[in-house]
Amino acid sequence: MAVSLPSAPPSVRPLSPLDDADLDSLLLIRHFENALLDLFAAGKLHGTVHTCLGQEYIPVALRPFLDEDFVLSNHRGHGHYLAQYEDPHGLLAEIMGREGGVCRGVGGSQHVYRERFLSTGVQGESLSVGCGLALHSKRRGLPHLVVAYIGDGTWGEGAVYEALNMAALWRLPLLVVVENNGIAQSTPTQVQMAGSVADRAAAFGIDHHRLESIDINEIRDVLADPIARVRNEHRPLVVEFATHRLGPHSKGDDTRPADVLEHARRHDWYRLYPQTRPEQFAARDARIRARVESVVQEVEARSPSVWEAGRV
Repeated sequence: MAVSLPSAPPSVRPLSPLDDADLDSLLLIRHFENALLDLFAAGKLHGTVHTCLGQEYIPVALRPFLDEDFVLSNHRGHGHYLAQYEDPHGLLAEIMGREGGVCRGVGGSQHVYRERFLSTGVQGESLSVGCGLALHSKRRGLPHLVVAYIGDGTWGEGAVYEALNMAALWRLPLLVVVENNGIAQSTPTQVQMAGSVADRAAAFGIDHHRLESIDINEIRDVLADPIARVRNEHRPLVVEFATHRLGPHSKGDDTRPADVLEHARRHDWYRLYPQTRPEQFAARDARIRARVESVVQEVEARSPSVWEAGRV
């Protein structure tokens, strides 16, 4: 069956080609998130769902820099987990409260723990925890760094500044990844945040890089040396991605005007990457879409987890 691919606006420059593994990772996250929205609309999910539609390229771009490092995610963390582990079965089972969930169905969408990965729905908590993990690694002489994902809205939390102070003062191997999508839940960033992320990092003497590109290869070229310094020289770093959230904060709470939404759609990697290698994109897109559909069917057929069965 032919796949209809979205076309990119002529004003947005072409992106460099991706290898199959990177493209598959991007597509897995995109179709997984879309599947969650479908399941929620069908009344098959409990709680809430925060998708990362439009922001999938960030954890995919960072993945090659991470080995046995700690990754601390947030409420919008499905993409962070899938880029790290490629485990749609375990994550979907966790979210749906089915057997085989990453945390046996206890954590749900926002609170996931696996090996060196931890997500939380508490704004700013990842930075405090990250400082502790980074200090542990430094004192033990371990080569690990800590990656903490936060959004632009989290800069309203005092824990962020306490953590930055400690990271700078103690020279911790902490990489703060800011997914700045321009809106904190339903409040535009420019009306709730004074100054800039760069200035706030500079106040603690912490290096800052702002990236507006969504080209994964370009992002990796820019960040390779700075991230190496975090690991090898124990220099904390704030990397700010000017990104776009395609969907609402959760499901229906989106008050952004039409032109803002259209701007986000124009810069969606899913519209832009097909222009580089159309045949490759179409083939991988169909393959991953079918894979996610199979995952959904298989997980839906599982029995409820012990916790979920007791809860209902």
